[in-house]
Amino acid sequence: MPMQKEYSGIFVSNFNLQNYINILENDSESPEIRTIQAPYGQVLNVLLDNKENNNYDFGFLWVQPQAVIDSFNKLINGQLIPTSVIINEVDEFCRAVINFSKTLKFLFVASWNMPYYNRGWGILDLKNNLGISNNLMRMNLRLSDNFNDFKNIFILDSQKWVDAAGKDAYNSKLWFLSKIPFDNIVFKQAMRELKSAIKTISGESKKIIILDLDNTLWGGIVGDVGWENLRLGGHDFIGESFVEFQLGLKALKNRGIILAVVSKNEESVALEAISKHPEMVLKKEDFVGWEINWDDKSKNIQNLLKKINLGPQAAVFLDDNPVERARVRESLPEICVPELPQNVMEYTKALNQLNCFDVINPTKEDLERTNLYLADNERQKLKTELNSLEDWLKSLKTIVTIEELNNQNIQRAAQLFNKTNQMNLTTRRLGESELIQWANQNNHKLWTIRVSDKFSDSGLTGIISLEIENKTALIADFLLSCRVMGRKIEEVMLINVINYSINNGIEKIIAKFSHTPKNKPCFDFWKEKSGFFFIQEENSFVWDFLSPFPEITQIEIKNNY
Repeated sequence: MPMQKEYSGIFVSNFNLQNYINILENDSESPEIRTIQAPYGQVLNVLLDNKENNNYDFGFLWVQPQAVIDSFNKLINGQLIPTSVIINEVDEFCRAVINFSKTLKFLFVASWNMPYYNRGWGILDLKNNLGISNNLMRMNLRLSDNFNDFKNIFILDSQKWVDAAGKDAYNSKLWFLSKIPFDNIVFKQAMRELKSAIKTISGESKKIIILDLDNTLWGGIVGDVGWENLRLGGHDFIGESFVEFQLGLKALKNRGIILAVVSKNEESVALEAISKHPEMVLKKEDFVGWEINWDDKSKNIQNLLKKINLGPQAAVFLDDNPVERARVRESLPEICVPELPQNVMEYTKALNQLNCFDVINPTKEDLERTNLYLADNERQKLKTELNSLEDWLKSLKTIVTIEELNNQNIQRAAQLFNKTNQMNLTTRRLGESELIQWANQNNHKLWTIRVSDKFSDSGLTGIISLEIENKTALIADFLLSCRVMGRKIEEVMLINVINYSINNGIEKIIAKFSHTPKNKPCFDFWKEKSGFFFIQEENSFVWDFLSPFPEITQIEIKNNY
């Protein structure tokens, strides 16, 4: 599901969604959403009759539990209903939802909740086989269990939308007048969550947080007061707030978000504070890089991102100084620059409210991302010490493993499809089910590329695929993670395609390039290093079988297919 300017969605509910629809359609933040409302109050009919759902980019299902689970409605009305009966009905409802999802690329399902003022059985409301709250929890968990294996169904936590509105979340007047149960605050929160989910699926999640130091990671200016006198931890509410903020950043780092520093400071003084302060949660090894000097921060951010092969669209910049924030916003508009609260005690809350770090399926590569970047720092350091590129590549002892799509690599492969921008021939986006369906066609070939060297195992970092017809092979996908760009992995991928083509009687290989604002590095590789002829009027690259592809002697290639 590529990032588009506009998405169309079919919205299904048992209550009046018009206020929510109005908020969605009038919100200026991207992406724009074009809404189609399913017939009012016909939830099950819509779920079971899904013939035209492929006309929409996604589906959105938001229903009240008592409207679709009759036994739960009886429980609310005072009848004693065994939990097993309620769960059986939930399973039936889930089967209808799964049927509905089959012709949709993605389906978002709002979890179930009840008004805070419905006390049910009071102090017994969490008792098994009795309480409304107890059963509602089990019903939501059952939704999660039933949808767990369906990669295109996502449950959105509606309780958080309700919590944001507090006691005004449920509007009785609106309900009785127009069958709208919620206040607009709830609908605004739901709108933000839906747009965030669409961005996540479109591969627009952020990968790096770039941090200021003074009064951002600690209290005080380290160059003035010295690291010993910074407000950080201790019996001090300000110091504790900074520690809590660092713990929140560390949690994001452990989830795969990388951290870096851009600060106006003396580098030696700042790094000494990071290394020596006993209350410092974040250590030097938690940062993939830093630019600590007195230069313009926008310039430093660009330098840092260039070193780690990330574009500004992947970054979030956090700085306590509103002037610095405004400068970065103006000069680097693709970077997300949130407003940090004036009160440091609100920093962690503001950090946790950022909705730009979500992933569809966290992979091993995600969780180890910081270590992978640190290993790359070691590679670059070695590169400066050796006399030539050839010597450097040979010293890395790189192993490239090529294998076909399988159950073990499909999750990471789909993630690469939807997140890789710079080294990407066509930026085609496919979900797991679409990817499997495409790869299983007789005239299609798809290989995944794993890269390891003496510093680290980078995991699955590349994909190349062919669409074959009449002895002509079209390279449908050629994509590679920015972490391993420029190490002749690109050439190894082409060698694999050329050798396969020679062995299978293919007489022509074509790569049609699709320009995007972000994939110029891919175009530069194809034009300058691929060895393919560029046909400008067709925006295509063609291989001449009379010219053998140069061997890559510095890399060990393992073909596992």
